[in-house]
Amino acid sequence: MQFYDVARILTTHGLNGEVKVTQITDFPDERFAPGSKLSLKDDLQTELTIKSSRPFKQFWLIQFEEINQIEQAELLKGKVLVVSETEQHELPQGYYYYRDILGCSVIDNQDGSDLGKITGIETPGANDVWEITEESGNEYLIPYIDDVVKKVDVDAKKVYVELLEGLRDES
Repeated sequence: MQFYDVARILTTHGLNGEVKVTQITDFPDERFAPGSKLSLKDDLQTELTIKSSRPFKQFWLIQFEEINQIEQAELLKGKVLVVSETEQHELPQGYYYYRDILGCSVIDNQDGSDLGKITGIETPGANDVWEITEESGNEYLIPYIDDVVKKVDVDAKKVYVELLEGLRDES
């Protein structure tokens, strides 16, 4: 079974075992919902059940049912929380996990030519930006917007695009 990172525990918060985490998930409201089960990346046998959670500045505060003292929470500092693939949610149409997009071939929707592979994803604001690396090693960025990304075929690991003028340096 595969596991995916969802948060890193930074520190304790208060005396009752609550922890402050930085999220590594696009779905914190669902992932940190009461009753959700997470495991520790370096100890998959340890399953923790979320009792409560709330956003706190740019972090999240999480209370686990199994941890109710600061001494127990101290042992979790620096650990990564993961979710098993069976605990993952189905994504709505048009949404993808990063792991599904990374490594996809980028195909020109007009002529079918290979434009490179998706090697990185950035989330600067309104929409994601995908980093494309050509066979030559040249890199360029494309926005994940309907005007550019025409079709995503996760099963075939192909993304069909129509590049806007100036997105790709063809000199």
